[in-house]
Order: sequence, then C-alpha cells, then structure tokens
Amino acid sequence: MMDWTDRHCRYFHRLMTRETLFYTEMVTAPALVRGGAVHLLDFNAEEHPVAVQLGGSDPAELAAATRLCVERGYDEVNLNVGCPSDRVQSGTFGAVLMKTPGLVADCVSAMGEAADGVEVTVKCRIGVDDQEAEEVLPDFLDKMRGAGVTRIAVHARKAWLQGLSPKENRDIPPLDYPLVHRMKAEFPDLHLSINGGVNSLDEAQAHLEHMDGVMIGRAAYHQPADILLEADQRIYGASHAPKTAHQVAEEMMPYVEARLAEGIRLHSITRHMLGLFAGRPGARAWRRILSEGATKPGAGIPLVHEALAAVPETSASAVPVEG
Repeated sequence: MMDWTDRHCRYFHRLMTRETLFYTEMVTAPALVRGGAVHLLDFNAEEHPVAVQLGGSDPAELAAATRLCVERGYDEVNLNVGCPSDRVQSGTFGAVLMKTPGLVADCVSAMGEAADGVEVTVKCRIGVDDQEAEEVLPDFLDKMRGAGVTRIAVHARKAWLQGLSPKENRDIPPLDYPLVHRMKAEFPDLHLSINGGVNSLDEAQAHLEHMDGVMIGRAAYHQPADILLEADQRIYGASHAPKTAHQVAEEMMPYVEARLAEGIRLHSITRHMLGLFAGRPGARAWRRILSEGATKPGAGIPLVHEALAAVPETSASAVPVEG
C-alpha cells in the first residue's frame, strides 16, 4: 500500500509471522529506470519472503525495472493493475490498464524474460468503470495465462476511474466475491488469490475454501496482531507458538535503535506500530504516547519504552490459537 508498507512496516510485521508473503509499496518503473531512484528498492534481509510491486505500462521499461528488482534479491515481482489513484492514472498504469489487457500481457511477458527465474505476478481488479466484470475478468486472466503468468491476486471490486477518490474506491463499488471464486473454478491451473474487504483470519479461512490465497491489506496494517500473530498457525499449519504483542514490541527495540543511529526519525518507524494493541487494554495510551511524542525533536527509544509500559502485559496481549 503506497505510503504505508515501507521497509519499517514490513520489518515490524515480519516479527509476527514467518510465513506470510509481504509486498512492498508500489514503485514505478519510470522512477527506477529514468529517475535512478533505486533506493526505493532497499529492504531488510529479515523481510523475506517479500515481493516488490511495480507500476508501469512500457514493456521495455518494466523489463529494466524487473532486472533491478531481481538483482536486489526480491522473491517475486508483481505488476500492479489495480491502483485507481489519479497520479497512477496520469502515468497510464494501475487500474486503467484493465482496459488494455493486451498491453498488460506484453508487459508481463517482457518482465518474465527479464526476471531470471524469479516469478512475475499480477494484481488486478475485476474491471473498471462500465466494464462488464463477468466478461472482462475471465478474458484478462486468460491473457495473463497466455503471457506466462501463473499467480494473480484479484481485488474483488471494480475501480471507478472518474468521480471517486481512491478511498471511495475501497468502499463504494460492491465487492463480488462469488465472481472471483468462480474464476478459480474456471482457471484451476492458475494460483488465484482474493483481495478486498477481508478483515479477519476467519474470513480468510472461509475464502481459502475456494481460493489458493488471500491478500489482506488495511486490516493487517491497522490490527496487525489480530491478523498476523497467529497466521502461521491457522493458515500455514505451523507448530511454533505465536508471540504476544508485547514480545513483538520488545523485539522492535533493537531495530528502532539501529535506524535512529542512521538518522531516521522515530515517527517514521512508530507510525506503523500504532495499531499493535488495537482492541486490547492500554491501546489508547500506547497510541497517544507514540503519536504525540515521536515527532518531537530528540524523540528516541525511551518514548517507546514509556508507551509500552502503559500497556498491561496480560494474556489479552496474545491472540489465542484455536485447537
């Protein structure tokens, strides 16, 4: 998610789950290839498995960007064909590409040739504007398959490119889960994940009765403990015990100290941690202390310790594993 899932966020989330695949913010191919902004590809080795998400619409440029991503060790390169924001549309990529599936096929084909064996995947919508999703989506999936893509994440709602903000695009067009479920039945050879409006592991498990995977964005960001702490056990069948939210906060301390020593502001890291105790005793104090203090000059690790001390360390800090 743009401006959200940066390297600090992903490191924090990785402390809660070993198995879940993480995605970077969308990075535009022009920024990498023409702008030389390769620092946008920086990530921590501890984040693996991690996929980089690219935005673009020029096959040659996306191929060059893919090579840069592969050189840096990403586990997957994903092309975004789902973002509806105005700044993305102005670059002729994101959700607007649902209107030109042939061009998307050319893009992912070029990316695949440049990927040196690293998997190239796609994230898309079920359609945009007045398109008939029942017709558009299967045609899109068929073209992706023909271009060599075998893994696709489908956001189960249309994007309206005119008249709705990106925020409204997350709520107003209705979700069509049954359509996406039918696509899995129609394309059994593809690995299809569903995305959009999934707010709990219970919901994810229900979708997994039909789909190969589930992509969760905002719920995992705003309530990370609820989604991530027991994802390994409930989704992947792992045997290791989940951590508590307190353990995760404590394990972030060395990372925070190391980044502060590099000159990174505390707020750049702790803004991603505000939801760690969501729904738990002390959550409000945790958020308040970090929100009010992390932007002040000289804010450092003592502030994080102060915020953590305001949260009672009880069994409510952990999400119980269902037997």
